[in-house]
Amino acid sequence: MITYQLITALSDAKPQSHLIARTTCNLLPETALIAEMRDPDCVTDTRFGCAPFARITLLPDALWHDSLTEELLTALRPLLALPASPDVVLDVTDINDVVLAQVLRLLFNQAHRLSDLKLKKTNESAVRLQHITALCLPEQQDRLEAIFHQQQAIAHGMVAARRLADMPSDRCTPEYVVEEAQKRCADFPALRCEVLDETQIIEQGLGLLHAVGKGASCPPRLLAIHYDGVTDGPVRCYVGKGITFDTGGLWLKEGAGMYTMKYDMCGAANVLGLMLTAAELALPVRIMGVLALAENAIGPDAMQPGTVARACNGTTVEINNTDAEGRLVLADAIAWASKQHPQARYIIDMATLTGAVVKALGYELSGLMTQDEPLRQALTRAGKQSGDEVWSLPLDARLKKQTDSAIADLCNTPGNNAAISASAAWLLHHFCPPTIPWAHLDISGTALWRESGRSVASGRPIPLLVEHLLGDH
Repeated sequence: MITYQLITALSDAKPQSHLIARTTCNLLPETALIAEMRDPDCVTDTRFGCAPFARITLLPDALWHDSLTEELLTALRPLLALPASPDVVLDVTDINDVVLAQVLRLLFNQAHRLSDLKLKKTNESAVRLQHITALCLPEQQDRLEAIFHQQQAIAHGMVAARRLADMPSDRCTPEYVVEEAQKRCADFPALRCEVLDETQIIEQGLGLLHAVGKGASCPPRLLAIHYDGVTDGPVRCYVGKGITFDTGGLWLKEGAGMYTMKYDMCGAANVLGLMLTAAELALPVRIMGVLALAENAIGPDAMQPGTVARACNGTTVEINNTDAEGRLVLADAIAWASKQHPQARYIIDMATLTGAVVKALGYELSGLMTQDEPLRQALTRAGKQSGDEVWSLPLDARLKKQTDSAIADLCNTPGNNAAISASAAWLLHHFCPPTIPWAHLDISGTALWRESGRSVASGRPIPLLVEHLLGDH
């Protein structure tokens, strides 16, 4: 675990730390080296002649206030890839709060690297970040302590989600996700797990989840994680798509499109991370997180195009595309959650659902679809405050024809291949009663961090959802 402390003078910093500061920070020592490095327009960096520090990096002031383009994070990433010291001293005397939250999450997330999965030979003696020292003004300490505590807890949830999502799918099966979640939740008395196996899934009528998972040798699971931070009050429900690998089923994906499909369970992994963060922060709310877990495989028992399956709320769905399986498991999980808590404060689902949302919004914004305006406004505001933003897409009856079926109540994909992201959300809205506010987050663009042609789990939108929870209780 990466630890932190707040100081008001550099003399209190650990020797041989890596000092990262604003170009104009007036708490820096007045040495010839610092004077030479104070370039207002450039990043300046040295490992020579900077005692008592191992490295000094000065970054232009503008970067510390730019939450939109994340230029400060871009500058920090290569520094953290090969750290000069396990201790970082970070100047936080004049930084935008949103940027600070983003930077802290980046720093605390250094607790996870792919090498931690123990699947590759690595240099165990390599330097890794272990401690963050924040240089601040005395009057800032109390406020910053709260921010650091919150962001550390958020990062712990993100790391748990990322480690699970980064695990190869031959190991990370539905049963494996359940077992790992149970282990992590055991650390918090306020968390308890409820599991439906493949038999109970059928018995409770979750026909859509069953249809998706029945083709795989590793059977589906439904995992509900309950958090009781208070003894009564409305329950906030979160539902995550947990397709541990997506071949596309009989509507088989091409090889290149299948490569990153172990990440099709990021929604479920992030629900787990969110629950762990809520417990660590001891939020005074009640929450239920539902992970809909299945592998979409090919085989003799795989669902076929044209199959009609029935959800646990009685709604039938014609499966005209077996590669649109995520909305099927989400639909059943949303309906199941609403049955468990008919008076839920809201249900929010998250899923790596459609490539179309990436074409619309890129990799920086999650797609938000809801018909509940207060929930839309609250999530949009939380996105701006956290630096983990969403962008609304339309969701109304004009999409009705996109889910019309001649043989069932609904079909799972539109025949005209239009409005793919919104059409999926329109399907999902049928499974949440109109009395419960509901929102859908399509995180296909944001659930992964892409760099140098490679993808790893990002842990988003956990920061957004925690910020929303903090403002909602």
